[in-house]
Amino acid sequence: MNKSILYLTVIVLMTITACSNKHNQLSPVEQGEGWELLFDGQSLDNWKVYNAEGTGSWLVEDGLLAASGTGSDSDGYIITKKQYNNFDLKFEWKIAEGGNSGVLYHVIESERYSTPYLTGPEYQLVDDVGFPSELEEWQKTGADYAMYVPDKDKKKLNPVGEWNSSRIVFDNGHVEHWLNGEKILEFEAWTDEWFELKNSGKWKTTPDYGLSSVGHISLQDHGSRIWFRNMKIKELPKKQSEPHELFNGEDLSGWIEYGNELWYVEDGLLVCESGPEKQYGYLATERFYKDFDLTVDFKQVSDGNSGIFFRSLFEGTRVAGWQVEVAPKGYDSGGIYESYGRGWLCQIPDEQENILKEGEWNTMRVKVVDSEVTTWLNGQEMTHLDDPLIGKANGRIALQIHDGGGIKVLWKNLVVRPL
Repeated sequence: MNKSILYLTVIVLMTITACSNKHNQLSPVEQGEGWELLFDGQSLDNWKVYNAEGTGSWLVEDGLLAASGTGSDSDGYIITKKQYNNFDLKFEWKIAEGGNSGVLYHVIESERYSTPYLTGPEYQLVDDVGFPSELEEWQKTGADYAMYVPDKDKKKLNPVGEWNSSRIVFDNGHVEHWLNGEKILEFEAWTDEWFELKNSGKWKTTPDYGLSSVGHISLQDHGSRIWFRNMKIKELPKKQSEPHELFNGEDLSGWIEYGNELWYVEDGLLVCESGPEKQYGYLATERFYKDFDLTVDFKQVSDGNSGIFFRSLFEGTRVAGWQVEVAPKGYDSGGIYESYGRGWLCQIPDEQENILKEGEWNTMRVKVVDSEVTTWLNGQEMTHLDDPLIGKANGRIALQIHDGGGIKVLWKNLVVRPL
């Protein structure tokens, strides 16, 4: 080979290699700022299939994170092995003609959910122009899928086959969507407006959608090819939250009833009472609370077999979670019971049973941080438990009426401070 041609060939190859090496890397500045790569251009070590092992229809292709296009609405999802709370996520992507995909966050991995979108909000990615059927605005690129739509005047989407850059910011409930350097959408999660949208549209029959403040990032293979590169994330600090009342003293706003037992407000107090069916009943918060410090005053008028559930999920009156016992004297008030199947995790020594004041107002405090749970009754520590299964869970706070009938308990001063 002519030396000049050989020299030019080497230069071209070096240039191509240098260009490709620009991608899927962090600069020293980014490393110092706390950014981490979700994809290094070589492996899928940070990813797994939702509710399964392996990487399914996803592969590394020419230094890109690629979907093979064989997924569907019900499968084809990968999730990060790590979970994230507050974050700044940046990524570049291009999609095939007529394609449809998305990036989801705060996804809960559980056999209770068949797909990530039942819990995780989605930054929609789609071929706005060439999609084979007409799209609603909430289905187009950059939308918070089925919730909030982007600003048309700021949205500049590159044609199919060209690269776009996107960014999702979740900062203590403040959400931003960016596209090609422009902020096209922002909103506040879990406001009255947010719940109104959730409960009136596509998600009205999806009770746990969007409620978690922590979870996995997920990518969707929706039956078309899509490619990602330069996917990086920086965790943002969690702001200290102020305590707030869960019960307003007037009505059951902010709560969801499960079952047909009686929950009502009387003289500024929250009342739970057995109904004619004498079955289990629950009153659960609309929101999820993972880490929190909760105080509740209760008075057992009759029987008093009740409880305070935490990190709990509901299907009708079937509950999966943990209960801080509220019961008559001698039945472990302040202990912890698991409804998943292990039963009692921590019961109360006999000498602590007299801490409960029968027929009077009592104060229960419950603090849950990561895998640790501590309970206090009338200022006395009753339980301290460290349990890995609790650490992995997320869900609602709820009050219980036990089955059997004859139960009436009064509640007031339900104050929670998210941690």
